[in-house]
Amino acid sequence: MFDSFIIKPTAFGLDISDSSLKIIQLKKRGKSFALASFGETKMEPGIIEQGDIKNEKALSENIRKAVKEACGERIRTKRAIISLPEEKAFLQVIQLPLMKEEEAQQAIYFEAENYIPLPVEKVYLDSQIISCDAKTGKLNVLIVAIPKTIIDSYVRSLKGAALEPVAFEIESMSISRALIKDNMDSQALVTVDLGENRTSFSIFFEQSLKFTATSQLSAKNFSELIAQSLKISFKEAEALKIKNGIGRSKLGKKITEALSSTLETLVDLSEKYLNYCQTQYNQKAAKILLCGGGANLKGLADFLSQRLKISVELGNPWTNIMSSRSKKAKMLTPEESLRYTTALGLALRGAKL
Repeated sequence: MFDSFIIKPTAFGLDISDSSLKIIQLKKRGKSFALASFGETKMEPGIIEQGDIKNEKALSENIRKAVKEACGERIRTKRAIISLPEEKAFLQVIQLPLMKEEEAQQAIYFEAENYIPLPVEKVYLDSQIISCDAKTGKLNVLIVAIPKTIIDSYVRSLKGAALEPVAFEIESMSISRALIKDNMDSQALVTVDLGENRTSFSIFFEQSLKFTATSQLSAKNFSELIAQSLKISFKEAEALKIKNGIGRSKLGKKITEALSSTLETLVDLSEKYLNYCQTQYNQKAAKILLCGGGANLKGLADFLSQRLKISVELGNPWTNIMSSRSKKAKMLTPEESLRYTTALGLALRGAKL
C-alpha cells in the first residue's frame, strides 16, 4: 500500500507506536529468509500520542538510537518500510463498474470522496483492485486514506534520522502479511493484535484486508490490573501473564478475576467483528489469530475459543519468512516474536522488493 512513496528496493521494517520502536531486518537464505537484525527502543511518553507525532526531533533521535543499537548484524541500509497508525487510517472496500485499470484509478479518486470524512486533497490515497466479478460486472477495490499531515510528519521525522522512507503501510496490512499463509487466503480470518497501548481487529479474505477497527483495550491494561489486584509491581505482573496467565490454578483464578471486566470486553468486541464478517461479507470466519504482546497472556487463546465457539490460535509471524525446515528464529523467542509481528510483516515486504 502507499506505493506512491516507493523509492528504492531493499529495506528494513520499522514499527512505530506511541511508546516504542521495533526494528526487523531480514536477509535472503535460499528460497526463504532469515533474521538479520532486530531491536526495540522504548520512548518517553508524549513523543507520539494516539498516532500523532508531538515531538519530531525526539522521534528522530529515538529512531537513530534504535537503528544503532539493533541486535544482530549492523543495519547499513538507510531505507525503511514504516508502519502508520491504524487509528488514523480510513479503509473501505468499494465497487466500481468493470473498466480499464487507468480509468479505474481516476474513478477511485472521485468515488473515495463518498467514503472519506476529509477532503480528498487533504489525504494521501492508495488503492488496490482486489477482485473482478465478470458476472456482476463489478470491480472490488480496497481504498486506504491517511491525512497528509500525519504522513508528512512521519517523513520529516525519518529524514531527521537520516533514513529514506521506501514505503508506508497501516499495521493491519503488515500483520496479515506476517501471519496469513498464501494458501489460506481464501478463508475468512480475523486477526486480533493485542498491542501495548491498543488492540486492533482485522478481517481478511480473498487475498485482501477487508476491515479494521481499534479499541483502547491493551496489553498494558492487563498488566496494570494484575499488578493492582495482586499488589505486585508492573514488571512482576508482566511475568505472571506469561508464566501463569488465566486458568484453574489458585493464582490463575486470581488473575482471571482481576481481568474479568477486560476479558469480557475483549469477548464482546471479538464477537462483534465475527458477526460483522458474517453479515457484511457473508463469510463465516474460519479462525482468529492472536498477535501482539498481549497475546502472550497464558490461556487467553483457549479462553476465547471456548467463549466464542471458534478456533483461536496464537499467530506465527514467521510462517511466510522461514521454510518449514527452520524450527525457529534463533534470536527471538516465540513470545518476543508475537510482539514483533508488525515489524516482521514490514521487513518481509522490504526483503521482497
